[in-house]
Amino acid sequence: MMKKICFLLFITIICTQYTDAQLLKDAKKFLNPKNKGFTEKDAADGIKEALVNGTGASVILVSATDGYWGNPEIKIPFPAEAKDMESKLRAMGMGKKVDEFNESMNRAAEKAAIEAKNIFITAIKNMTVRDAINIVKGSDNAATMYLKNNTSPDLIAKFTPIIKTSLDNVNATKYWSDLISVYNKIPLIKKMNPDLPQYVTQKGIDGLFIMIAKEELKIRKDPAARTSELLKKVFGT
Repeated sequence: MMKKICFLLFITIICTQYTDAQLLKDAKKFLNPKNKGFTEKDAADGIKEALVNGTGASVILVSATDGYWGNPEIKIPFPAEAKDMESKLRAMGMGKKVDEFNESMNRAAEKAAIEAKNIFITAIKNMTVRDAINIVKGSDNAATMYLKNNTSPDLIAKFTPIIKTSLDNVNATKYWSDLISVYNKIPLIKKMNPDLPQYVTQKGIDGLFIMIAKEELKIRKDPAARTSELLKKVFGT
């Protein structure tokens, strides 16, 4: 633990004083000095390997059947701005239709999630050594936040058309249209029609990052999750 703290303090100091080239040259002398094979490249490669493993596992989890629908932590709920609509429809005996719609949203997200894999891999490949070192010395979700900051626009662009198609394929669009039609006929209510693809896309991406953060924490905290020698070098045994 003391060696890790010394390393982080050293990196923090030199990051503010040296060029990237000098940072890499000096960091090499201090990365786990008892292990001669542990270099700054190992640190970068270890972070990349951890991210590939973590994002891959997360994508597999959420894109499987019940990846969203069966996981209370990331299950996509009825749109928040339409909660009053949900209550009124259930009170009118349309609870089954509401449940069918809720499930169909989650099924659409499950179908789209697999498309995130290549976007994450591209972002990971583009990671610099400085990025990797900042992640090593960062918070428990530093890698997740790096990915979120560097992939969110691409994920939204990729997910949105797939979500639109998936919503149609799993009948979510029809369920939503039926619910909106009934609700908007109720006297003296504010008409509702939230952007369904946008809502499901954002919730789907949010859920994916929740699972990635859990995978990152597992690799940082659980030695059993470090499944290669490189990960053991970077994060400890």
